Amino acid sequence: MALNLRAWIISFRLRTLPLALSTIFMGSLVAAGQGQFRLSVLIWASLTTLFLQILSNMANDYGDAVSGTDNEERQGPQRMIQKGVITLKQMKKAMVLFGLLALISGIILIFKALSGHILMIVTFFLLGISALIAAIKYTVGSKPYGYRGLGDLFVFIFFGLLGVGGTYYLHAGSWQWPVLLPAVSIGAFSTGVLNLNNIRDINSDIKAGKRTIPVMIGRKMAAFYHLFLILCGWMALIVWCIVYEPSRGPWLALLALPPFFVNGIAVLRFKAPLSGLDGQLKNLTLGTLLMVILYGIGLYLF
Repeated sequence: MALNLRAWIISFRLRTLPLALSTIFMGSLVAAGQGQFRLSVLIWASLTTLFLQILSNMANDYGDAVSGTDNEERQGPQRMIQKGVITLKQMKKAMVLFGLLALISGIILIFKALSGHILMIVTFFLLGISALIAAIKYTVGSKPYGYRGLGDLFVFIFFGLLGVGGTYYLHAGSWQWPVLLPAVSIGAFSTGVLNLNNIRDINSDIKAGKRTIPVMIGRKMAAFYHLFLILCGWMALIVWCIVYEPSRGPWLALLALPPFFVNGIAVLRFKAPLSGLDGQLKNLTLGTLLMVILYGIGLYLF
């Protein structure tokens, strides 16, 4: 029983959850800076995002196991289906459970935030359904988009533009185009995490026919692409702070810059074994959360 519980916790991939929460926290902090913060939105948006992220992680395990991508040559942590601890049938049931949890919490979020605004309720409901589908279809189905080099685009959209921008709208009840700047920042860092994951798995992905960005452009160019994502993320945040953030507090987020710099250089210089990139995955994920937390502390103190 204890072993099975541990297997499920591992399959949740807890280390990916801080990145998902960074999306919600950033959208909430941008709204808070404009006096538009709503605690109920933060709570229900966080729950919905966590359920979606766990669903996505499970679907990724399931899809890669079915396709044969998860094999003995794969780098990084071993998956529970791959080890035979969790069966495909059990994982499928868990996916249904977390899909339902995400749907229920998402509906509660929408009605709490947009009560009385029928058009926006319908719009956000459709966006929520698209997020559910995207969480599953990354590696599951006859034409998974993660196998066609589209994973980066979807991560940028759902973790960045829709994640941060949508959270802001649910707090504020209105839209401002400059909010796309912090959304681009989080989207770029989130895409960087996926890119690192795909660089690590490049050899097994090539053999399995999984066409990720690193597979298509090569290991070396993928490292430069990673550096580009980090630079874009920071440039977007800095422009936001200079042009649109009236207080100086959010500049505290710059204290998180050194770990990103170290991460980018480490990936450029990294050679082998590719499994060693796991440490950089963790650093970028926690670095993104640290940046958001420092942004919030600065906003509160100054």
